Amino acid sequence: MGSSSDYASNKVPEYVLASSGRRMPLLGFGTGTSPPVGPEATKQVILHAINLGYRHFDSATMYQTEQPLGDAIREALSLGLIESRDDVFITTKLWATEAHADLVVPALRKSLENLKFEYVDLYLIHWPVSAKPGDFVYPIRKEDFLPMDFKAVWGAMEECQRLGLTKSIGVSNFTVKKLTDILAIAKIPPAVNQVEINPVWQQKKLREFCKAHNILLTAYAPLGSKGTPWGSNEVLESEVLKEIARAKGKTLGQICLRWAYEQGITVAVKSFNPKRMKENLEIFDWSLSEEELKKIEEIPQHRICRGEDYISSYGPYRTVEELWDGEL
Repeated sequence: MGSSSDYASNKVPEYVLASSGRRMPLLGFGTGTSPPVGPEATKQVILHAINLGYRHFDSATMYQTEQPLGDAIREALSLGLIESRDDVFITTKLWATEAHADLVVPALRKSLENLKFEYVDLYLIHWPVSAKPGDFVYPIRKEDFLPMDFKAVWGAMEECQRLGLTKSIGVSNFTVKKLTDILAIAKIPPAVNQVEINPVWQQKKLREFCKAHNILLTAYAPLGSKGTPWGSNEVLESEVLKEIARAKGKTLGQICLRWAYEQGITVAVKSFNPKRMKENLEIFDWSLSEEELKKIEEIPQHRICRGEDYISSYGPYRTVEELWDGEL
């Protein structure tokens, strides 16, 4: 590997995914924004992220960032910031309208056309729900929701891996119950489950289950996603976290990211602010004390991302409780 890749490897620890042997950097850069910032701005921010040392990029059909992500990586290659496609780890996700057995492989092929690459490193089912096939619409129309055929859709995800279109497969927003259902029928088990995890929603039950079944957890909303329609400022306004940040001489965001790292959780961070992008990388050369970890553990718990856009009187999930199988 060249010097730039060595810099990234030294900067961000990696986890080897058992299903593929691919090394996944434990800190990923989230490319989705609310509202979207446009392809050229997205490309420039990703280029800056590569220059800082980020090597794991989290995208999705829903984010509409696959094309600028691919463009940024090719430009980074031409500038010598990275030496090859293998120097970066790319995650993208299957959207609900394409979460049907016969549409999964074509959906990934379409994502690869957007990226202009031959494979992604990780392909996730974005939400445990399907919708009527058709044009991308968000939020999904309430009457368009359909129950997901987990066996058929997961079988098609496995086919994506067998075809070499993705190195690993996984899920997002899956509860213990839904993971149990997938594991019961899977020939290739999910490598990753990407879910909300932060000090206000620590997901202890899910963490224990995933550890027992060798499923790596990736946290989204590690700071509570303030500024999104569904996010909250509760994490950023936590007096416990503020106190620890002051004592450590760190930002509150760094405390949250370091806490997740010490729990064995990978994190997808979403900040297009250059100062915070740099700060988010500076979490690996210090640690939290036992006392600080205990204080964080005692923070009152509740889910911030309730997924209300995926609730419909038509089903399959008529209440937030049904969507999360009571894990609130």
